[in-house]
Amino acid sequence: MKLFYGEIIGDKAIINDEEQQHIVKVLRMKNGEDIHVTDGKGRLASGKLIIEGKKAGIEVAEIKENLPEFNPKLHIAIAPTKNIDRIEFFVEKAVEMGISEISIITTEKTERKNINIDKIRKQAIAASKQSLRFHFPTINDVVKLSDLLKNIKPENTFVAHCNENLERIDLKNIPQLEQLTFLIGPEGDFSDKEISFLADHKIKAVSLGNQRLRTETAGVFVAAWNYFNMINQ
Repeated sequence: MKLFYGEIIGDKAIINDEEQQHIVKVLRMKNGEDIHVTDGKGRLASGKLIIEGKKAGIEVAEIKENLPEFNPKLHIAIAPTKNIDRIEFFVEKAVEMGISEISIITTEKTERKNINIDKIRKQAIAASKQSLRFHFPTINDVVKLSDLLKNIKPENTFVAHCNENLERIDLKNIPQLEQLTFLIGPEGDFSDKEISFLADHKIKAVSLGNQRLRTETAGVFVAAWNYFNMINQ
């Protein structure tokens, strides 16, 4: 399936401008080729490609709506790494495995302050198309840890930290929920103050095993754990 991103309005589909350039200049696709366009909101248009000069369009033959979403829904709030490539790697892999929402959080030990969130959103779209997702994940604006807590449900939220002296539940003991949020700290972990702050807000701590995982590895691990639960429901 050759899947591209665009708008679907009624019985018409409009391919995104950047996607049109990619089709014409990079892929050099031809008139009449089969093509599919999703709006990332559960709709899919299928039809034939129409090339007119530098423009690409679709002659729609069929539109499918309300395509199934991933379940359970997983939101990972993760601190950015000093090397931004590591977070970009996490985003790509987590999107491929069906994550529904990503937040980039700033914490006491966060070293990187400048995040190109638009670039991350584009990477999420690219990973969605690559993995044939018709529901794209939400990529939120960068947010402080304290502000994030205003918009999440504590009973569905878990924090992965490395402090072995504090009580943590095993990942396998987390109940099956329709919506999950995981908090992943920066290089150097959450501070003791932040861990206490989260505990005061009724957020439970979870262990990801005996090994100490890098920030992006922990994020990918949680996404893979959730993906495993999806396909084994």
